[in-house]
Amino acid sequence: MGKIKINKFLSFFLVTMIIYSCAPVLKNYGSLRMVSKSQNKVTIQDLINNWEDYNIYFSDKYDDYDPRKALGIMFDPKNNDTKLVGDRWKRIKSQKDLIVATQWIYPNTRLEPWLSEILGPDGRVYGYLYYSYGSVTFKVVDDNTMHVFGLDDPADYGPGSLNIYN
Repeated sequence: MGKIKINKFLSFFLVTMIIYSCAPVLKNYGSLRMVSKSQNKVTIQDLINNWEDYNIYFSDKYDDYDPRKALGIMFDPKNNDTKLVGDRWKRIKSQKDLIVATQWIYPNTRLEPWLSEILGPDGRVYGYLYYSYGSVTFKVVDDNTMHVFGLDDPADYGPGSLNIYN
């Protein structure tokens, strides 16, 4: 009976140490929080209507500028001290392009998009992400800047993939 208690304690202690050893790494990364439609929060239509208040970018897997190929849209508010940056994001040039990009996320991914807040490790809102598929990585660059990695195209993965090389 005593051995079981010691083994449980050691197991608990090891798991606790592993979790705490990962904690410093987590404070360098951001996260997403889905914006609930039932709450009186911002909507995608609010963002479209107030598009001039944001630096807006879309992510795709192509080199050219075509909002019809958007996989997701990132909104970086101009009126705060935070900044969103990324390598695979193209700046939206007009409200018309923004509307086109929002309309093409579903046909491109075959999944319904949703709106999420982009949060820093301290819980501060850096902006918004409107997208429909996959995990997104947000890495802190400095106190006010977050790097947002590009979005995955669901057509590149899994059963029913459109990628003939899988």
